[in-house]
Amino acid sequence: MRIAFIGLGNVGFPLARNLQRAGHDLTVFDLDAARAAPLVEAGARLAESTSAAAAGAEVAVTSLPNPAAVAAVVPGDGGLLSALTPGSLWLEMSTTDADDMRRYAEEAAGHGIDVLEAPITGGANRAWSGEISILVGGKEAVFERYRPVLAAMGGAIEHMGPIGAASVVKVITNMLAFVHLWASGEAMMLAKRAGIDLERAFHGIRISSGNSFAHETEGQLVLNGSYNCAFTLALALKDMGLAMKLAQQTETPLAMAELVNRLFEEARETYGDEAWSTQAVKLLEDRLQEPLRAPGFPEVLAGMGGSEGDARQPSQV
Repeated sequence: MRIAFIGLGNVGFPLARNLQRAGHDLTVFDLDAARAAPLVEAGARLAESTSAAAAGAEVAVTSLPNPAAVAAVVPGDGGLLSALTPGSLWLEMSTTDADDMRRYAEEAAGHGIDVLEAPITGGANRAWSGEISILVGGKEAVFERYRPVLAAMGGAIEHMGPIGAASVVKVITNMLAFVHLWASGEAMMLAKRAGIDLERAFHGIRISSGNSFAHETEGQLVLNGSYNCAFTLALALKDMGLAMKLAQQTETPLAMAELVNRLFEEARETYGDEAWSTQAVKLLEDRLQEPLRAPGFPEVLAGMGGSEGDARQPSQV
């Protein structure tokens, strides 16, 4: 298919690469044109703007860092939706606001354009390997029609329901990941101060009922000391902000998530917006002057970066 891909950041680049490797005709755009170089060398076309990329596309994919970026390139005159032709698809793969997605979908329907939201989850390294999980919201018939496009980018693919449903579930999964990350850091600190070898403690937790995805993936990056999860504190707090908004809208108390949100805010104040989200655990290390380090753990997770170089930064769109 003729696919336009907008946003070549920490997950956008490998997703676009996966589409290209599946044989799709790819046009790409990012404000940092250098990000597109490996794709262009492999046969993709580099557009000069979002609308230029979307012109003539059967599918336009967006992978952007926050709701503000989506609002800047998708709706309105001159936006992505006005550039696409009736009968095409806008596939939104960012983590964005469910209310915004419903509003954009209504605008797209007015142009005769189908919409699927398809936020990804599972870590940027799994985007490189093609194993990333994809949560999909939208009409089931549209989902089934474009399932092969989704399958070219990811592994487990789940239809969540109508537009907005996938955005809600994605925000919830990220909220859980940040809670689990902080809990893993506390657990490892407790083990260290109790005199337990951290390498043994890590593997003991990994095979136990106390394990979590955050522990067995990002926990390794804490123990290495690189913290390099390719996801910044600014992005983490954007996602937590969406969770806090949802909690207010639904009048749902989130005592644990609110506490972790405050800790992540403190980490951002201490280490900056561009620090990796895993550096939230460094707050605990710095307070106690106890670095959580153990030999044999990787600087980045397996599969990260592929052979195309370092694309592990937020999109510049």
